[in-house]
Amino acid sequence: MSAAAPVAPTGPLIEAVRLTRVLPETVPVTLVEDADLAVAAGEFVAVTGPSGSGKSSLLYLLGLLDQPSRGEIRLLGAPTAGLDGDARARLRLATLGFVFQFHFLLPEFTARDNVMLPMRALGRVGAAEMRERAEAILASLGLADHAGKRPDQMSGGQRQRVAVARALANAPAVILADEPTGSLDTRSGEQVFRLLRDLVDRDGTTVVAVTHSPEFAAGADRRIHMVDGRIVADERRP
Repeated sequence: MSAAAPVAPTGPLIEAVRLTRVLPETVPVTLVEDADLAVAAGEFVAVTGPSGSGKSSLLYLLGLLDQPSRGEIRLLGAPTAGLDGDARARLRLATLGFVFQFHFLLPEFTARDNVMLPMRALGRVGAAEMRERAEAILASLGLADHAGKRPDQMSGGQRQRVAVARALANAPAVILADEPTGSLDTRSGEQVFRLLRDLVDRDGTTVVAVTHSPEFAAGADRRIHMVDGRIVADERRP
């Protein structure tokens, strides 16, 4: 079963306009400042920069996991300002998939059941279809023989691939990944990068990934570089 993203609206899938996030501490801390960014369907974008530059903060804002202090985020052409918590959660479930540095799989659940979790939360399909789709996604990622295994029965690279499968569960328009290879050895990291690269090239999935890896960034279509909360470079691969 294909994990292709849904048909995108005209224009960017995600658009940030003068996006700013300030922590209201005694001395305010600016995490992201005046970020302008538009990501189109089928792009593979790497977000790079030194530690503390605002990369993950930007990703969390784009993923509606955090709210901006000012500025605007448009998702699939629609504004997100003013949405309450339930509406934001529903929009995330329906349109975004998340992969983090640590897989965050539920240890007592099988790979299949972990992949089914977002489908259960969204509630659009029945149990039989959820199981079929979960197994099909796992098989497409080379994990057909691991569907019934718990996370502690798999390698680090396999667990991260299950996390990618979970991100694909609801056929999201965009996958947002925060250091998806950061906790993996070189070989497993290359496998996860290749998996994301194939999703873009084969299925037209859009991927925005924060990374410290120069090799990972070099393999993306576009590199956004951040310093001190600001986007200072936006380069496309020739």
